Amino acid sequence: MRISSGSGGAGRHAGSSAERTQEIRMPELSRRRALTAAAVLATAAGTLSGTAPAVAAAHHDSPGTFDEVYKGRRIQGRPAEGVGHHHHGAGYAVFVDGVELHVMRNADGTWISVVSHYDPVASPRAAARAAVDELQGAPLLPFPAN
Repeated sequence: MRISSGSGGAGRHAGSSAERTQEIRMPELSRRRALTAAAVLATAAGTLSGTAPAVAAAHHDSPGTFDEVYKGRRIQGRPAEGVGHHHHGAGYAVFVDGVELHVMRNADGTWISVVSHYDPVASPRAAARAAVDELQGAPLLPFPAN
């Protein structure tokens, strides 16, 4: 059996009639077909990789409860349904000395607060600690609701 590419007869060799009847022709790979195949594969790979983090995030546990004294200030955090000003904290409430610290979870999973807005941290506990550091002993004032 002989495999040939294309439709030209220039590459044919003289052979038996049985060999000529079993000849298989493979289609030519054009630039258009190659680019189309590459685009389809890239799209499929992008779709799969795009859904994997979303699935992983859906199964990721929310931050746990904490209650500690950090640099002389009591910081607390707990999951809270429907608590908060705009629900940016994904149902999580943080308090510094009993006053709510408005926190927000970013799309990349980091957390920010109204006190340290430009310093994203890994967890609500880290956001509370960063706020205490930034306050430098000053009291946290309640965040005004709109």
